[in-house]
Amino acid sequence: MKIEELLELAKEASIAGGKEILKIYNSKIKVEYKEDNSPLTIADKNANKIIEKYLKKTGIPILSEEGKQADFNERKKWHKLWIVDPLDGTKEFIKRNGEFTVNIALIKDGTPILGVIYVPVTNVLYYGYKNGSFKIKDEKIIKLPISTNNIKYVAVGSRSHKSKETNDFFDLLKLKYGEIDVVSMGSSLKICLVAEGIANVYPRFAPTMEWDTAAGHAIAKFAGKKFIDYSTKKEMKYNREKLLNSWFIVS
Repeated sequence: MKIEELLELAKEASIAGGKEILKIYNSKIKVEYKEDNSPLTIADKNANKIIEKYLKKTGIPILSEEGKQADFNERKKWHKLWIVDPLDGTKEFIKRNGEFTVNIALIKDGTPILGVIYVPVTNVLYYGYKNGSFKIKDEKIIKLPISTNNIKYVAVGSRSHKSKETNDFFDLLKLKYGEIDVVSMGSSLKICLVAEGIANVYPRFAPTMEWDTAAGHAIAKFAGKKFIDYSTKKEMKYNREKLLNSWFIVS
């Protein structure tokens, strides 16, 4: 399949997954907890099932937060793979603040070549691939980044996962740029704010997994932004032996 066909399939999968999530979101939410004490809902599971149903048509293996994860000895042979987070921002989902997303990325030799992020509550779709990054809102396709007239330097941080290191980084920005605006946001929407040009930087000095960032990475990258692994000072790589990301900066 061509990249354009894979992109359309990923878009369809993300929207179908989002519809499943909204069925639960608009009813009573029952929460379970994983071994690491992170929340899990039936919405995560249902969305994952329907997304995998779409993506399996491609014959490309899938690495999903809620799917059965292959051992690295098998994964390291994968030239291409899908990386999926069927519901990114489960805490925001439980809080019912709308700041959660469906994330689907296609990885080739460790590098994102396609990314789709769907926001079920607002019906906004972000995507990025070799021809650029785009946002679909109210049926209008908008190329990213969008030109903004920010007077102040804008940094974005996590709504539910704050850290001392992030606050220290913001203090350094204040020394360099004077007064800055700090925007709190949930899920992969933080990366989208940088891709759009609404925010200048998103530092993440707290734990994330590959499925949290792969789709946003693609969208930021093809919007002309940088997604840097803080430990290597190079572009983040994927399908690593350890799926826990290093700290990173999107700018």
